[in-house]
Amino acid sequence: MKAVVTVIGKDKIGIISKVTNTLAKHQINILDISQTILQDYFTMIMIVDLQKITCSFEFIQKELSTIGEDLGVSIKIQHEEIFNAMHKISQ
Repeated sequence: MKAVVTVIGKDKIGIISKVTNTLAKHQINILDISQTILQDYFTMIMIVDLQKITCSFEFIQKELSTIGEDLGVSIKIQHEEIFNAMHKISQ
């Protein structure tokens, strides 16, 4: 099972470290990652593997959200299927 993690907000020291360390703590593997800084705004999107996750999905959602609040950024994690369905363009 895969998920999509998005991080958006004003750039500051420690964003990548806190997010990736939290994922690693719960055995969530990063499969792909893209991050950039546009002027003062930090954006990151990751595809992660939940196969070996050591907590509930709801717990990691809450933990990442709390970290985001502490850093002043928005951090979201969604199951890949839900993310794809939300961003699918109707044909």
